[in-house]
Amino acid sequence: MSEAAGRSVVVAGGGTGIGRAVARKFAEAGDRVVIVGRRRDVLRATAEELRAPGGPDVVPVVCDLADPDAVEASLASLPRTIDVLVNSAGSREPVLSGGPHAVLARWRGDFERNVLTAVLLTDSVRDRLTPERGRVVTVSSVAALRGGDSYGASKSALHAWNHSLAAQLGSRGVTANVVAPGTIEGTGFWGDRLDDAELTRRAGRTLVGRVGRPADVAAAVFFLASPDAGFITGEILNCNGGELLGR
Repeated sequence: MSEAAGRSVVVAGGGTGIGRAVARKFAEAGDRVVIVGRRRDVLRATAEELRAPGGPDVVPVVCDLADPDAVEASLASLPRTIDVLVNSAGSREPVLSGGPHAVLARWRGDFERNVLTAVLLTDSVRDRLTPERGRVVTVSSVAALRGGDSYGASKSALHAWNHSLAAQLGSRGVTANVVAPGTIEGTGFWGDRLDDAELTRRAGRTLVGRVGRPADVAAAVFFLASPDAGFITGEILNCNGGELLGR
């Protein structure tokens, strides 16, 4: 068990992909984990899988985090005290052709799914974050730094928001940081676009010769949520194997 085992942890987007790996990391450390997402069956299946024998339950909470009414309704099901909040909900809006209406749908969809899902939940529970040890960790993307149309722009917005959030929470001893992953396989995000040839090409762009795994990102999130990271806030931690170097 970790030094901080027994914490109250909320993982938004915890049913699949990176969020699921993050939830697993905390559950294996003995923390009490709540996973939040839109799909009831997916959340229930993940909660059952991650529940360690003899350990705390992993609790699923169904909520469309881009809907303010749904977020308000979910508050009764969320812990009254939250030690760690991980914002990992998000997706990419499909590219549609057809002029400005399609462009609007794509940009608005990416903003709602990647920005509002983090902002609405965090703002709604900020008073529940534990003073002096509370942690907010938000999952972004290398696309926020390298560029990536509406998806990259929405992830970049999380960086600007996190700077303000860190300043607002700092006086209470609560930290707020971002993890920006590079290419991560095994999440379902890429669909059939990440075939063997594309995996090889992307691995060649890194300095370590491979693309990332969900567990790599979970480890970075877990560190920023740890007691050892209490003096780190307002930062963007690149987790990309050297695919894009930070400065």
